[in-house]
Amino acid sequence: MELRVGTGALAERLSCLIGPRASVARGVLDQHGRSESYYPAMPPDIVVFPETTQEVSAIVGLCADAGMPIVPFGAGTSLEGNAAAAAGGVCFDFARMNKVLAVHDADMDVVVQPGITRKQLNAELRTTGLFFPIDPGADASIGGMSSTRASGTMAVRYGTMKDNVLALEVVLADGRVIRTAKRARKSAAGYDLTRLFVGSEGTLGVITEITLKLHPLPQAISAATCSFPTLHDAVDTAIALIQSAVPAARIELVDDVMMRGINAYSKLGYREAPTLFLEFHGSEAAVAEQAQTAEAIASEHGGRGFAWAKAAEDRSRLWHARDNTLYAGLGLRPGARAVITDVCVPISRLAECLTETRRDADASGFLAPIVGHVGDGNFHMLILVDPSDDSELAGAKALQARMVARAIAMDGTCTGEHGIGLGKIDYLEDELGGAVAVMRAIKAALDPAGLMNPGKIFAGGAPS
Repeated sequence: MELRVGTGALAERLSCLIGPRASVARGVLDQHGRSESYYPAMPPDIVVFPETTQEVSAIVGLCADAGMPIVPFGAGTSLEGNAAAAAGGVCFDFARMNKVLAVHDADMDVVVQPGITRKQLNAELRTTGLFFPIDPGADASIGGMSSTRASGTMAVRYGTMKDNVLALEVVLADGRVIRTAKRARKSAAGYDLTRLFVGSEGTLGVITEITLKLHPLPQAISAATCSFPTLHDAVDTAIALIQSAVPAARIELVDDVMMRGINAYSKLGYREAPTLFLEFHGSEAAVAEQAQTAEAIASEHGGRGFAWAKAAEDRSRLWHARDNTLYAGLGLRPGARAVITDVCVPISRLAECLTETRRDADASGFLAPIVGHVGDGNFHMLILVDPSDDSELAGAKALQARMVARAIAMDGTCTGEHGIGLGKIDYLEDELGGAVAVMRAIKAALDPAGLMNPGKIFAGGAPS
């Protein structure tokens, strides 16, 4: 295959360093150019599979010498083109750096490499009585989740990645290796570099080690579904639960369009109406009390058909259906791709934002199911488009722009958990104004050559 100028020499140097774990095979490159997003494939020039921090440091140094872009890659589940090789370059696949390095049971923390996925991590922890609760739905890598500041279905109780990452080991753009913090649960020592790198999407450095908070496995877990006459009723129930201090672990909303997709994809028989998926963690007595309160509050807001799932297999079936809403949504229009977008607003504005967005999508003629982590004001819309129809794609982007503008006007954010990537670049300054210039200054200080995941967060706009 024909290589970009300079790629051949770098590929040879990488092969000398790590042997066949440096690849220019077309199939490998193409695999690393795709994601769950609707963007066209953007393959890198070289893919490397490092096994140690020392190898990552050495490879970054070679890339810096060659002026070659560096793109970290986890499980490939990002939704805003976060790991796309927009400028080509070297893709760092961390599949071989997937180990648990240390478990500190007494301190309830764990040290892991970036390639381990959340499900692999919890399987490793199963004998400890502890677990890692952040669940973005996909079996994402911990490195990718840290890089995008992921959250998901249990954030309402356990927080997001920024709340659960204690420390990082990071390789900087010049190959230096730094640690951002120790394992202490609090520190006032200098700048909070850990939170600087969490959510930086690989634009400031390459994460090679993560120290995470763990949480005790609950004694009892109970889940439930309940349908409502309107989206507003469902959101009002979620808000009332939070304001009543019910410590729900998950409060998920699925609209009637998505419920239709879930029933078809997962072979279920839910009522096709706005529906809350709930889960409660704690002692047997606490879970029973939370469930009773939740059912009473839902009833006050028109909830019906409250169905409880206490057995592990029943809960697994329920959350499997919720976690696969991307594929369930795509099944509503075979052959379509989804322009997937998310916003987050203060919960007091959530019902207004969500219902206006639903109305806008319907008026625009798009099949666009909605799901939401409504316990923290975050929701997602899947705008289903014909990928070959430019007018549909333009209409979907316009619908997304109105959704984002609506959220920002309500003191919200253009992305609750997907990150900026390629897809939200145009909205960052609308949301944060002059703060973006400060971000650019940090980027320039840490990555003066602009090699770290270029084209993300600060580029002039998303590719067409």
